Amino acid sequence: MKSKSEHTKQFILDSVSPIFNKKGYAATSLSDLTNATKLTKGAIYGNFENKEDLAIKAFRHNVKRVLQPLTEKLNIHSGAINKLFALTNYYREYYDFVNDYGGCPILNIASDTNNLNEKLFESVKQVAKKLEESLEELIQVGISENEIKKGVNAKMISKNIYSMIEGSIFMAFMHKDKVYISEMMNHIDEVIKKELLK
Repeated sequence: MKSKSEHTKQFILDSVSPIFNKKGYAATSLSDLTNATKLTKGAIYGNFENKEDLAIKAFRHNVKRVLQPLTEKLNIHSGAINKLFALTNYYREYYDFVNDYGGCPILNIASDTNNLNEKLFESVKQVAKKLEESLEELIQVGISENEIKKGVNAKMISKNIYSMIEGSIFMAFMHKDKVYISEMMNHIDEVIKKELLK
């Protein structure tokens, strides 16, 4: 059972995470945080070390929010190929899913903090690396279970797929057109069929 302090922290994160995602670290003011939570500065920073600590935890909260549905979709499928197609299906719905929330937290915070906030930028890099490594691991499992072609360079393919996903998300939000994502998911499906499928 959560303590009162844990409930307060969770309430603060639920309240301020969308603001950090939409406005970015530098543009999010103390008044934004107090208005969203109806708490004083002391009450907010009594639960977090400082604005940077709160922003890092808010970023992780945002990432969990957008990746939890993906994890659930992957878990209902068996086999690496089925999971890869579940991944592209998830991203076909991604634009609508995150649009009202201010966009993709990984892209938003990466572009917002690059060269401005090393700790927050490092948090984004860690998440991106973990996602890329998870893809590589999935492909490696497919190879070992004789579902994906032997000799496939899992590291290179995972880097390419992840880059295509994030690139299409960037273009979709820049042009406010989700077709960039859906067309790229179609392309990734073809890559899976031609380069991975036995």
